[in-house]
Amino acid sequence: MSYQVTIQPSGHQFVVNEEESILDAALREGFTLPYGCRNGACGSCKGKLLEGKVDYGKYQENTLKSHEITEGKVLFCVARPLSDLVVEAREIRAAGEVPVKMLPCRVQKLEKLADDVMLMQLKLPATERLQFLAGQYIDFLLKDGRRRSYSIANPPYDDEFIELHLRHVPGGRFTDHVFATMKEKDILRFEGPHGSFFIREESDKPMIFVAGGTGFAPIKGMLEHMFAEESDRQMILYWGARARKDLYMAELPVQWQQEHKNFSFVPVLSEPAPEDGWQGRTGFVHQAVMEDFDDLSGFEVYACGAPAMVDAAREGFTGSRALPEDAFFADSFVYKAD
Repeated sequence: MSYQVTIQPSGHQFVVNEEESILDAALREGFTLPYGCRNGACGSCKGKLLEGKVDYGKYQENTLKSHEITEGKVLFCVARPLSDLVVEAREIRAAGEVPVKMLPCRVQKLEKLADDVMLMQLKLPATERLQFLAGQYIDFLLKDGRRRSYSIANPPYDDEFIELHLRHVPGGRFTDHVFATMKEKDILRFEGPHGSFFIREESDKPMIFVAGGTGFAPIKGMLEHMFAEESDRQMILYWGARARKDLYMAELPVQWQQEHKNFSFVPVLSEPAPEDGWQGRTGFVHQAVMEDFDDLSGFEVYACGAPAMVDAAREGFTGSRALPEDAFFADSFVYKAD
């Protein structure tokens, strides 16, 4: 049985078919709602149920807490209607203009950036280019039907190759292959672009970027896009990692800071090694932001990394630091081991 969903405040309407999530139906009909993981793990698609009943689906309990359900919150990526619905959701217009493609590609380059981080460059067929928004991701389509998602690290204007930064997950079927047996010129298939993690260019607010580990990848693409556009918005990157070696491209934001007066870089280490001789900031990366800013009400924040970091940043920034909820944009990395 199908049900009609009305989005407020836009008034847009779409039909959700049987066994289809609210998000899947919205995307199918051309309405782009915020989303990230699409499996109930990151919370990016969280919205409000104004009227009707839903099956909340399977989700991680820390992503949708019991008091939020009482308040009417729902995760559109896993929830299915049990009646006609009215929901409150933020719509993203720009992403809907970008076509999603399924494409073959060749591994052009593999380069270890750290012991557990691999730079991968993909070359598309000569007649193809992937149109995407800086910050979006692609899904590799594996032979067993599974998918693995990786953020695009290059900006849209530099589209000769697709650049990815892959962290090795021990026991991970795909990354074990990447780090042990994959070779340049191997053929892969992917689908994309996906995701609502991209710059809101209609805004003139200063931007704070918060990266954890390889969460630097999409933020790299975002910043390079903004530099290419010669944006005059103030931009600060906080990049958190465990030890100095985990800041695998630290020379790049150092260079950006020298070249762009409206950009600054704050590296943060949680567990610097004795041999690091670290004199910089220590602790958790979201706490560094909170130490530097008492009031974030006039900012936009773009956060990417492990779910724990993203959740802590969201809670801290929108709580005691007064960041508006609709000014926090995030992409949570959910690593999968087989």
